Amino acid sequence: MKIFSVLCVLMVVSAGVLFAVELSGVFDSTVNYTAGAGSAGAHSFGIEEYANLRLRVAAGEKAAFFAAFNLIVLAGNYLEAAEVLGSLYPGTPLASTPLIYGQNFAAALELERLYFRINGEYIDAEAGLLRLNFGYGQVWGSSDFLNPRNPLITNARPRGVLAADLSFYPKDSLKLMGFVAGPRDPLETSGGGFIPGFSLDQHWDRASLQFLYSFETPASGFEWGIHRFGLSVKADLELGFLADALYSLNPENVNGIEDLSAGAGFDYNFFGGDLYILFEYLFNGYSSATAAGFGNIWTNHHYLYGTALYRFNDYCSLSLAALICFDDISFSPFAVFNYEIFQGFSLSLTARLCLDQKDFGGSKAGELGPENSRARFIVDTGLRLRF
Repeated sequence: MKIFSVLCVLMVVSAGVLFAVELSGVFDSTVNYTAGAGSAGAHSFGIEEYANLRLRVAAGEKAAFFAAFNLIVLAGNYLEAAEVLGSLYPGTPLASTPLIYGQNFAAALELERLYFRINGEYIDAEAGLLRLNFGYGQVWGSSDFLNPRNPLITNARPRGVLAADLSFYPKDSLKLMGFVAGPRDPLETSGGGFIPGFSLDQHWDRASLQFLYSFETPASGFEWGIHRFGLSVKADLELGFLADALYSLNPENVNGIEDLSAGAGFDYNFFGGDLYILFEYLFNGYSSATAAGFGNIWTNHHYLYGTALYRFNDYCSLSLAALICFDDISFSPFAVFNYEIFQGFSLSLTARLCLDQKDFGGSKAGELGPENSRARFIVDTGLRLRF
């Protein structure tokens, strides 16, 4: 880990000397208070320092190199949550990122992006550790099966995958892309688990459509491979409508509608854009791409996310949101206040509750409730510096 850190720093310095490097990023300093529930303590506190550093180096007129790193320092309940999350969901970032333990902190360095891009007049190509995103869903991302999302983690960075893609633009409104992503298990050597596929994006003045197909080659647990069919549409009418669906077909074990993940919703701006609202529903099949054990964490069928954001001025905003699970009547409302102190430097305050039937006289613990979330009340206060 230390050798890797030194090499990364040397690479950045060397690139800055030899080339015109564009450096940008964000730094977050956050403190947390959590009123615990379930197996967690009654009260806990944590500190997190996080930086995302992004590099772009031009290589002539047609090509560019990109890299991004996450630097993380954790203490208190942030570290505890990372360890618990890693044990429950081994695919999460900190579960696979080595931690260095100091006297009063733990630190990690994560390589987030490392790829090149070649831009032509009609064809673009890129390869490396990069972001492959699919679908127009803003909250759940049913089609975005390579990058699981959680609307309760509002500042989460999109994950990267080891992949390559080739995009062809026969006209300005049409994009055809072929891609291949490596196996989820980086130790796979037999050729199983690779994910080749293609997508088609068609854009009109007020609507867009994307079709997606991918095939995950046979590997242990799915000897016939997995076919994925995605369809995503959005339309800007009086309201902004969207629908996003992905069907995951394992020929060995076909489960009908349980293989489907589908989201649909709308958004709208009031008062000249000062008030923004968004609602998006998710149907989560038990063996779909958004289900626990199949790429994401959701364990029930029906979810709804809604938010209303009001901008008081160019520097201050307040959003109220809630995530609801209808199957077990559990929900998590939260509020986010943002204030830009000066350009590039802002303050944020996030407060979230975890509620279920037990809080209103019922007997059943819910997925979003205190016992499963290990918290009743969560407050994060943070400072963000953009550069």
